[in-house]
Amino acid sequence: MATITQQEMAPLHKQLHVTLEKQDYLPSFEKALKQYSKQANIPGFRKGMVPAGLVKKMYGNSLFVDEVLKLVDKEMNEFLSKENPNIFANPIPVKVDIAQLDMNNPGTYEFTFEMGLKPDFELPNLASFPVKRYEVSVDDAMIDEEVDRLRGRYGNMTEPEAVDSDENVLNLNFTETDAAGNEIAGGVKKDNSVLVRYFKESFRPTLTGKKTGDSLQVAFNEAFGGQEAEWILQDLGIDSGSDRYFRLDITKVGLIEKRDLNEEFFAQIFPNDNVKTEEELRNRLRTELEGQWATEGRNQLHHTLYHTLLDNTKIEFPEAFLLRWLQTQGEGGMKTEEEAAAEFPQFKNQLKWSLITDKIATDAGIKVEQEDLRTFAKQQLLGYMGGQTLDTEAEWVNDYVNRMMKDKKYIEDAYNRIQTEKIFQWLETNAHAQPEPIKREAFIEMNQKHNHEHH
Repeated sequence: MATITQQEMAPLHKQLHVTLEKQDYLPSFEKALKQYSKQANIPGFRKGMVPAGLVKKMYGNSLFVDEVLKLVDKEMNEFLSKENPNIFANPIPVKVDIAQLDMNNPGTYEFTFEMGLKPDFELPNLASFPVKRYEVSVDDAMIDEEVDRLRGRYGNMTEPEAVDSDENVLNLNFTETDAAGNEIAGGVKKDNSVLVRYFKESFRPTLTGKKTGDSLQVAFNEAFGGQEAEWILQDLGIDSGSDRYFRLDITKVGLIEKRDLNEEFFAQIFPNDNVKTEEELRNRLRTELEGQWATEGRNQLHHTLYHTLLDNTKIEFPEAFLLRWLQTQGEGGMKTEEEAAAEFPQFKNQLKWSLITDKIATDAGIKVEQEDLRTFAKQQLLGYMGGQTLDTEAEWVNDYVNRMMKDKKYIEDAYNRIQTEKIFQWLETNAHAQPEPIKREAFIEMNQKHNHEHH
């Protein structure tokens, strides 16, 4: 009879030894031989009339190996089903010597696996940590900026001969170079549209008079700074502008003629709100901006809660097992020890957060119901339609939702997003975050600093 024994290698790290005797696997091997004899197509023999001895000689050892390994899988699955250990992933085969499997010399075979056990742990008391909910107040200057931005966004593009204003738009080709202006092989090459006022004020005079076809050689941090630099770095796909140099080829000089403040303009921005006056426009924008900054404040709070839990929840891991799993079973195929070690800190944090959220969901009784999924799909559809008024019980809406409910990938993604939202709602309630007013600029600077520290 097959047996499985356990051996502790380290805390939360065990070896499983699966031992098979001849009587465990020979009956299934003989049965497989007979079955194969009935199905084999071998020249010179009618189907089903191939002698068992010939089949055994030609295919026997392959069938033998298959049957032994299938039995190992069966025994492991039954063990896991019966014992139900709380483990990471699946046990890893450690010693599976296929060469030992010889149908002509059947004997006792042992297979070794390793498994990593999930730890028990306690969550810290969130209320004991000084957590703040930052509230950005929307002032008249911010509304002025938004009105001006929208007048430009919906304005008409003209093409002046040369740069003569901070409001000029430059279509640029960014080509990465060394400090001497030599193009770097494999460096960044990207087209982008940039307002002249996105450049540092000290640099802007360099642009005055520039025309289509002109080029400039710049050190990134001398040309750009502040939030504008962050936007451009993101577009270029790089993390920092330090010691980065670019040739900027001007492919077009533009200037946007800003829209007049009239009902036609208001209707373009808010087609469903019947905005008639500038005052009504500003009030509507204030409401929208307050909602946007409230969302930003909530996202920042979520980041704080995430790091608070990650940094202050004590969890032990079977690191040797997890490193081996990452090296042999992780995404991207086999890895070297060095590659696995380099990926391990981030991998461990992901596992830690997964354990934390699973525990919160279990302890707090957080569930994602069918109706949650349907509501999510309807809200997403509303977003696709640009916020138009929608009869959520219309037949076509329900038909769309019903189709989405049959999409396994969609349901999995929706489930995870809904559960995450519910978990953070629970965290907000239990953290007792204190509201703190903050200026927009200070909030942006704080987030930039946070992002640099955690990337």
